Amino acid sequence: MRKNISFPSTVIQKRNPSSKVMGDESQTYSVDDALTAVGFGKFQILVLGYAGMGWISEAMEMMLLSFVGPALESAWNLSSHEESMITSVVFAGMLVGAYSWGVVSDKHGRRKGFLITAVVTCVAGFLSALAPNYTCLIILRCLVGVGLGGGPVLSSWFLEFIPAPSRGTWMVVFSAFWTIGTIFEASIAWFVMPTLGWRWLLAFSSLPSSLLLIFYRVVPESPRYLCLKGRTTEALRILEKVAKINGQTLPPGILVSDHEIQLKEKSTEAEDAHLLSPNDQVIDPVKKDVSTMALLFSPELIKPTLLLWVVFFGNAFSYYGLVLLTTELHNGRNSCVPSQMQSQHQELSYKDIFITSFAEFPGLLISAFTIDKLGRKHSMSIMFFLCCLFLLPLVSHQPQALTTALLFMARICITTTFTVVYIYAPEIYPTSVRTTGVGVGSSVGRIGGMTCPLVAVGLIHGCHQTAAILLFEFVIFASGVCVLLFPFETSGRELTDATVPQKANTINAA
Repeated sequence: MRKNISFPSTVIQKRNPSSKVMGDESQTYSVDDALTAVGFGKFQILVLGYAGMGWISEAMEMMLLSFVGPALESAWNLSSHEESMITSVVFAGMLVGAYSWGVVSDKHGRRKGFLITAVVTCVAGFLSALAPNYTCLIILRCLVGVGLGGGPVLSSWFLEFIPAPSRGTWMVVFSAFWTIGTIFEASIAWFVMPTLGWRWLLAFSSLPSSLLLIFYRVVPESPRYLCLKGRTTEALRILEKVAKINGQTLPPGILVSDHEIQLKEKSTEAEDAHLLSPNDQVIDPVKKDVSTMALLFSPELIKPTLLLWVVFFGNAFSYYGLVLLTTELHNGRNSCVPSQMQSQHQELSYKDIFITSFAEFPGLLISAFTIDKLGRKHSMSIMFFLCCLFLLPLVSHQPQALTTALLFMARICITTTFTVVYIYAPEIYPTSVRTTGVGVGSSVGRIGGMTCPLVAVGLIHGCHQTAAILLFEFVIFASGVCVLLFPFETSGRELTDATVPQKANTINAA
């Protein structure tokens, strides 16, 4: 979308004179305009591969919790409380890391954000395999969680390289790396655990994070972030590289950020209306001396922020709960069924977890087909309510085949909502607080992951299946209602640097 607005030389950075395409200096274009012009090509594929490796790493580190806890319970004679702590400390670390790395990446750059997270995850993950005792393992797994909390930084970084028209589809493709990671981890555990043991599983699971460090030097910074910080020359250099690799050319004119355009438009409107005195100034909303957390609670963002927190909590609570219920409601660990039916659990656990992981692929396909056609809000709300319907029959005991089918369908629905919310969340926030907003929301989701085993699954162990399922029903239904209350739809919108995302320009207006 071309904008014919002139800017003084002190506000903008002119294009490199050596560029092949020289345009009228009165013409300007934004990062979104540049990305739309060059399209999704080879450059974005490379960025997708790098960010996807980080997503695989997080999925593997989370999935291994299903295997390490039971193995250590027998190897180190742990109590059930000590076993659950191995999982809880990871979520606690992620709660801290998701917020911390979001703030770091918004202030110091996306690259620095995911560099620190990769180092922490890789080192702590590998050292976990060498832990001599339970206390050391708990500390190291908590540090792994802190590193894993940087996952939203990579997703936001990838998002900022995608042209708006294809953003929804490619973010779904990015989400598929999580499913690949879960299946890959289940496969490794199936072969490694019976022969080599849990230490080798922890060591192998730390390898994907090391790949992020190996290729870090060639990874570019987000041009949108650079523009926001006034480093337009660096942003232009990266965009020219994107255009060259994709075999396209940038639009003619001058590269500017969205908030510079907004400031100029406000200034021009005010001067035309004679509303500003010579001493008045137009304040750059991005450069106010306000913390990023305070901006999340600004009048424009407080409603979507609070609603997102509920949805993130509901997603994490439901997703990890369904993964656990797949085992709990079968005969292996359910103490409410005859004991002679429990002996098969240990033999079948790896196979069962491996098979049920494939339930996420239909969820990804549904996300890909609906996210742009129905929009983010409708896709999430419909799947939340469908999940409620699939879980409802489980308020009473059902045959094993029916229980498996219902949980399989419910997991498809939650996978869809989880995928879409990680696409919707970065789109509603301006660049200045994007990773902080998603990081804090993800942190709230980690609380859901921590409380789910303690509350809902604990009810299953106490033979209170009806109460457990009703709790899931309430959380999932409330999440669906919150989705309907979101103030606006982001499908087809350009990402914005402004603090009022509701007024973002849409592709249809181009």
